[in-house]
Amino acid sequence: MTITEKLDALRTLMKERNMDAYMIPTSDFHETEYAGEHFQARRYMSGFSGSAGTLVVCHDSAGLWTDGRYFIQAAKELEGSAIDLMKMAVPGTPTILEYLLEHMKEGTCLGFDGRVINTAMAETMTEGLKEKNIVISCDEDLVDIIWEDRPSLPKEKAWELDVKYCGRSCKEKLKDIRAELTKKDCDMLIMTTLDEIAWTFNIRGNDIPCYPVVLAYAIVTTKETYMFVDASKLDDALKHTFAEENIIIKGYDDIYEFVKHIENCRVMMDDTTVNYRIKSSLSETVDIVNQKSPVQLWKACKNRVEQENNKLAHIKDAVAVTKFMYWLKRNIGSLEMTEVSAAEKLLEFRKQQEGFIEPSFDTIAAYNANAAMMHYHAVPETCATLKPEGLLLVDSGGQYYEGTTDITRTFALGPVSEEIRIHFTAVLRSLIALSKAKFLHGCIGMNLDILARGPIWDMNIDYRCGTGHGIGFVLNVHEAPNGFRWKIVPERNDSAVLEEGMTTSNEPGIYIEGSHGIRLENEIVVCKGEENEYGQFMHFETITFVPMDLDVIDASLLTFYEKQWLNEYHKQVYEKVSPYLSDEEAAWLKTYTRAI
Repeated sequence: MTITEKLDALRTLMKERNMDAYMIPTSDFHETEYAGEHFQARRYMSGFSGSAGTLVVCHDSAGLWTDGRYFIQAAKELEGSAIDLMKMAVPGTPTILEYLLEHMKEGTCLGFDGRVINTAMAETMTEGLKEKNIVISCDEDLVDIIWEDRPSLPKEKAWELDVKYCGRSCKEKLKDIRAELTKKDCDMLIMTTLDEIAWTFNIRGNDIPCYPVVLAYAIVTTKETYMFVDASKLDDALKHTFAEENIIIKGYDDIYEFVKHIENCRVMMDDTTVNYRIKSSLSETVDIVNQKSPVQLWKACKNRVEQENNKLAHIKDAVAVTKFMYWLKRNIGSLEMTEVSAAEKLLEFRKQQEGFIEPSFDTIAAYNANAAMMHYHAVPETCATLKPEGLLLVDSGGQYYEGTTDITRTFALGPVSEEIRIHFTAVLRSLIALSKAKFLHGCIGMNLDILARGPIWDMNIDYRCGTGHGIGFVLNVHEAPNGFRWKIVPERNDSAVLEEGMTTSNEPGIYIEGSHGIRLENEIVVCKGEENEYGQFMHFETITFVPMDLDVIDASLLTFYEKQWLNEYHKQVYEKVSPYLSDEEAAWLKTYTRAI
């Protein structure tokens, strides 16, 4: 069916159920950023393929809300669909609630699948729509009726992440959760977020590409532990481990019936992550303690074992990306290359590294003007052919048993304009400024973001995204609650105090529509520095080691201290990476890490 035909079919179902509007988010049952194929309902119904967005369908209109990363992409993909692009956070763009109030009639019904809408959003909608006596219906997935060939839920096997990688046992982590429950006078914690469940139980899986988690729910009480998961995914070793820890296994969908029987107790849960179907199934006798799961912060502050393993993962990844840079520089113009084939070549180099599992997200390989779209994704049918001129931006990462990586480099493939050299150098200066930051404990990312944006704002240019995001350990490449952003965006949940062990990306950029895009990205870890009468000072340790392309840097625009940082960084790149290269590659790297 065409997008128009799908919308017509949905509207027919809406009429049968007396619904005036139907909302379809980009989500699974767990608020996972990269939902698996079974959960791509919004993409199926709208044609928009970005990773973030919400589709709202009324009988006489439809709108799709997405953020600044996807404005250009969404405008192209929505052409001819009769779906209006709603640019979030842009003046004049109504919120979803404002749109619903404008387009829905008095006393009608808003429908959605309550398993893919979090409690906070559902209750905000419910409260906001009261002024028009609009009610909510959350018990049916109408897209499932339309989507005849919908992919089934995954059946991939799960696996246990050895303590030698993660540093702490499941038993220790469950003990910490119970201590927190006692501290908060709670009887149980409802866990629905996949990365928190994976971290707590030291379990990983293949249910979502690039994101090694298992579809599951968990409930931890002061005495018992329940995991709701498809038991066929658990091998004998995992079943044995769970039995030793007295973890009771129940079916994946059993959670909805189970929670109906919870009564007369205090339940800790996070209404921004627990889906509305679960919350609405709880008895009125349940006292809900709405707060962030303590696991979120524990998981973000990597322990020493995780940190040391993560550094090993980044050396492996640096070898792969440096080999790719060498191959790219040596072969551009002599070998036929496209954005897609370049990304495939990089994946080849990663696969050569011991302990590599899979990419940590779909590689962005964007040539010239395509790189102005921050989350552009090349496909064979329309991808650009690379030529010995201009820029290639490559944003990529890997999942290894030792950790998760995320790196962006922008490469000169040949001659570039003076404007591009100025922009590239400004982005490099931005990355250096944040890398060098020293700050007092208590700072959040918003306190430091100006360091990165400063050189770019000086040019009256900005980038419509955060400067950095938290990164998980053999988990999601975007991890709460730490990040860098110039203002607090509550729904992003990336404004926590920067604590020792947090790993965050540092990725400023400049994006000129129709011309070029430049992004440079390293991972940095929060470390403790000196403690004195002024407090505890903190700083960052860079753990990504791949050359910055000297072919496009205008050294005259760098200060003495910026050159000093770059030269020291390149010295470390050579020392850490060259032992794993061929003699020819190492000689080339020596040139590309020379002091300036």
